[in-house]
Amino acid sequence: MTNKEQINKRRIFGIISHPDAGKTTLTEKLLLHGGAIREAGSVRARKNSKYAKSDWMEIEKQRGISVTSSVMQFEYNDKVISIMDTPGHNDFGEDTYRILTSVDSAVMVIDAAKGIEAQTKKLFQVCSMRGIPIFTFINKLDRHGMDPLDLTQELEDVLGLPSVAVTWPIGAGKEFEGVYDRLNNTVYLFRKKLEIKLDDDGVHSTKLDGILNPGNLEVLRDAMDLLDGAGNEFNIEEIKKGKLSPVFFGSALADFGVTEFLNHFLSMSPPPTTRKTTTGVVTPTDDVFTGFIFKIQANMNPNHRDRLAFMRICSGTFTRGMNVTLARTGKQMKLSQSTHLMANERETVDIAYAGDVIGIYDTGNFQIGDTLMEGKEIINFEPLPTFPPELFSRVSAKNSLKGKNFQKGVEQLAQEGAIQVYKNQYNEVILGAVGVLQFEVFEYRLVNEYNTEIRMENIDFTVARWVKTKDSDSLKKYQNSRCMLVFDHYERPVLLFTNQYALRSFQDRYEDIELVEALNVNDVIVE
Repeated sequence: MTNKEQINKRRIFGIISHPDAGKTTLTEKLLLHGGAIREAGSVRARKNSKYAKSDWMEIEKQRGISVTSSVMQFEYNDKVISIMDTPGHNDFGEDTYRILTSVDSAVMVIDAAKGIEAQTKKLFQVCSMRGIPIFTFINKLDRHGMDPLDLTQELEDVLGLPSVAVTWPIGAGKEFEGVYDRLNNTVYLFRKKLEIKLDDDGVHSTKLDGILNPGNLEVLRDAMDLLDGAGNEFNIEEIKKGKLSPVFFGSALADFGVTEFLNHFLSMSPPPTTRKTTTGVVTPTDDVFTGFIFKIQANMNPNHRDRLAFMRICSGTFTRGMNVTLARTGKQMKLSQSTHLMANERETVDIAYAGDVIGIYDTGNFQIGDTLMEGKEIINFEPLPTFPPELFSRVSAKNSLKGKNFQKGVEQLAQEGAIQVYKNQYNEVILGAVGVLQFEVFEYRLVNEYNTEIRMENIDFTVARWVKTKDSDSLKKYQNSRCMLVFDHYERPVLLFTNQYALRSFQDRYEDIELVEALNVNDVIVE
């Protein structure tokens, strides 16, 4: 098989949603259909020690939420599919945003009873800015929810995203009978497990008389007449541009509507696409190998204390043992240990293509956002986003004899980008987070992965601004009770302010000091 054929088989997508919309459950069912797992451990079953495949971290099993992104690859219908299961909780938004830079499309899961929620809206905006095609799966149809017409209208009203219904529900809650596939002109029945291929009359076919509840059938026919007359037309080109979202209905927990969604998704979603660099573009079919690191995870196997860098391959062919150049340093290195991923399980990979995500064993060489390529001609992919934290805490080891473990844990978790780590002039460790749950996960991992109990003390700062200067010594004089100088993981100066008023006062007083709200993880301060 040629490289082009291998690339066209690839599909890589992220699953996004508000917490509890059913994102992880849908991920499980997709893995189940792809033969990647034999039994789905649903969210409801976690109390019985049956956990989601994508939620491999112990704290995820205990809390019943996803707190780190997972990468899972499997094959289905002659396609090689990579799923990025992302944390739905807002406290881990930065990890999700970085994941979305590595995908070619996104699946947005919406709870039929709740509609579009806050976190869904935020994640949609990230996808929209990048022009990522978005496929919508409206979940939990076996429970009573909003009217499906209202749900699809909400996509346009709240998100500004026109939609086209590919499947449509027949009833809801206890009266839920199945879905109608508009493109295939087929009704799939929920409890009867029947498939009814309709004739040219569509839902007005007499084949449905006596099979569906008369009330549900009337509502279905009215809805189809309305959509056929006034709804958006199916347009694959608009879908691939991210300007039209195909909508599917079903129940991930009951594994209904998932197969229809998956088959349509694979036929509509794009294969690996062209990616921008700081100087041009890279095309998947280019001969030269390129890729970038979008995630680093320590201790996926606690017994070995290992560290993996997740790399999205953008062009060329990866072969195990190949020599590559790290763009940030110009250093050449040999990639001799590489793996395909299934959450925290892995197997050695000898060859991979554009559109694959592989894990590279890392001894501390890589940073999030690093570009790798064959040859000596340096390119850099577009920088990955980072966001200013709003919560800060001073942290130290309770037991001074555990200082080495503490420093190692802080260093590795900082490199993951799971939490932002700063140090002040006294070498004290200051954590910055978007949400308080990040602090809880940090403490849990220090205790359980590094055997170090810690002391955390919240400090009264809420705003961080990077300072565009290399003369950090001159910044010390500005420190007071409302302003603290710290340095980030890359030793770049950051000023912490107690509130927005303190920031504005500083800016008014020192107009010559350039403050920026956020730097990309691979930005370097230059004068």
